[in-house]
Amino acid sequence: MNIKVLIVDDSALIRSLLTEIINSEPSLEVVGAAPDAYVARDMVNLYTPDVITLDIEMPKVDGLTFLEKLMKARPTPVVMISTLTEKGAEATLKALELGAVDYIAKPKLGVAQGIEDYRTLIIDKIRLAAQAKVRALKKRVIAPHIKPLNLQGTERIIAIGASTGGTEAIKTVLMNLPANSPAVVITQHMPPGFTTTFANRLNTLCKINVQEAHGGERLLPGTAYLAPGTHHLEVIKSGADYRLQLSDAGRMSGHKPSVDMMFLSLAKWSGKNSVAVILTGMGKDGAQGMFELHKQGAYTIAQSEESCVVFGMPKEAIKCGGVDKIVDLDNVASAVLSHLQQTQAGSRL
Repeated sequence: MNIKVLIVDDSALIRSLLTEIINSEPSLEVVGAAPDAYVARDMVNLYTPDVITLDIEMPKVDGLTFLEKLMKARPTPVVMISTLTEKGAEATLKALELGAVDYIAKPKLGVAQGIEDYRTLIIDKIRLAAQAKVRALKKRVIAPHIKPLNLQGTERIIAIGASTGGTEAIKTVLMNLPANSPAVVITQHMPPGFTTTFANRLNTLCKINVQEAHGGERLLPGTAYLAPGTHHLEVIKSGADYRLQLSDAGRMSGHKPSVDMMFLSLAKWSGKNSVAVILTGMGKDGAQGMFELHKQGAYTIAQSEESCVVFGMPKEAIKCGGVDKIVDLDNVASAVLSHLQQTQAGSRL
């Protein structure tokens, strides 16, 4: 049975190009193309699409308003069509917060050719969205009072890897960490430009400081470092310190930045001092690295299938035998903190 797709975009050119690309795949079918939210609402009720591609910037009713109403009334997998700008990144993160599964970044120049170049990406993201778990919009559980950890030092590192659905999952974990949490390193599959906005957004919400990594930083408690969309993030040992290193190497496990690259660096340099977490995402990036971390004595946690948007990455890590504990998203932070509290940490500052 074909995946039914509804296109919502105020650009006739984009609607035409997306229709041609989607209909070129035997398993996909465009059931409608709406120029605005009002027409889209009627088409949703008429065609009950499996996936909706939704432009953020539209006249009359913008994409975010339409998305919020859709997720409350008829939760449907949505792939946002965004722009590679700071404003576009902020709107995209808001869309993911409202329940969108994924997004496709429009190229800045040569729209027609750019969309054509994105053919494979568009098709893959629509297929992925059709498999995703979409639920009615709800607020995540955030601990009303997060107690400081009864430990200090720079010995411990928390590492988090994620992809599809990961922005909200990472936010949920970080918002439940105390201000004196061990240093956190994060790799989330995102394009260049979006990671800066994502880090800034998290920094306004969390008790710990969150920043995009630039390379060379000494890992310090109470700070989370996000891999930039342009480079892999690695942790290295420099004397008695752990420091960050950015790598411009090619893709690993199909991605740049790669979760495997980050996890493997930790397996080499920090081993049992690490707590590694793999969250929702498509594919197997992170599975190999988590297995190596597990062998080196790190404590490893995977998000449960029930709470994942896409169970691909945690599933692959579990299959490899590199996962110590499987927990629902809302309990990931407490599982990390419980382990750290039970095992304590070094006191070296």
